[in-house]
Amino acid sequence: MPYVKVEDLSIHYEIEGNGEPLVLLHGMSNNSQSWKEQVQGLKEHYTVIAWDAPGYGESSDPAEEFRNFKEFARILNGMMDQLKLEKIHLLGHSMGAAIAIEYCCLYPDKINKLILADSTRGAAALTPEENETKLKNRLFSIGNLSTEEIAEKRIQALLSPHASEKVHTRVKEIMTQIRPAGYRSVAYSLYHLNQMESLSHIDVPVLVICGELDTVTPIKESEAIHEELINSRLVIIPEGGHLCYQENPGKFNSSILEFLNDIE
Repeated sequence: MPYVKVEDLSIHYEIEGNGEPLVLLHGMSNNSQSWKEQVQGLKEHYTVIAWDAPGYGESSDPAEEFRNFKEFARILNGMMDQLKLEKIHLLGHSMGAAIAIEYCCLYPDKINKLILADSTRGAAALTPEENETKLKNRLFSIGNLSTEEIAEKRIQALLSPHASEKVHTRVKEIMTQIRPAGYRSVAYSLYHLNQMESLSHIDVPVLVICGELDTVTPIKESEAIHEELINSRLVIIPEGGHLCYQENPGKFNSSILEFLNDIE
């Protein structure tokens, strides 16, 4: 398994394919394994790199929990430097999209194209009371429930009614691998998340993509982000839930390829 050392962290990643680098950032309840269909479907066209965020998968835990997505973006940049990647296409799902936005704002010269899947506005879309409640609920879950219980509790919200049994099994298997250090770091980062004012400063081409039936970050979230960006297109995955890239990888991958292959 390939790893790089970034600061005091060991960061694991999967890498396959040839061509321009396309980096994949998973969401809060996932890890690099969740991108299996994207790696297989896109590696003929791109060098596909899927990381495990700090506190997730095979990557090590941060000594102190992160409090914002800038910290994740800094570690991601360290990984990019170790791999000697000067410019990348960047695809993030859910909390991974928040990291991708942060990365693009901090290191704009390193991004060719940006893809935001099932994005969240975080605190920007909530009242202070709602935001506080979400944080407390997330911290309670990771502190008091088993990973199997968390998976059982969350899976119905993450998938649409159209998701196959195979996808259900795969998603649950990956979700049971979450660890407190990673989950708590993301919970605090989402609590502090407000990137709306930053979006208008992103000038690279952006694809905003969302599952039609996403109830975790509904279409209105993606529409709000799309409207703030100066050079973006919006694609909806029919009948897809929050994990639309796992439910309908064919449509998801073809949308990615069409966007990346388009000459601006």
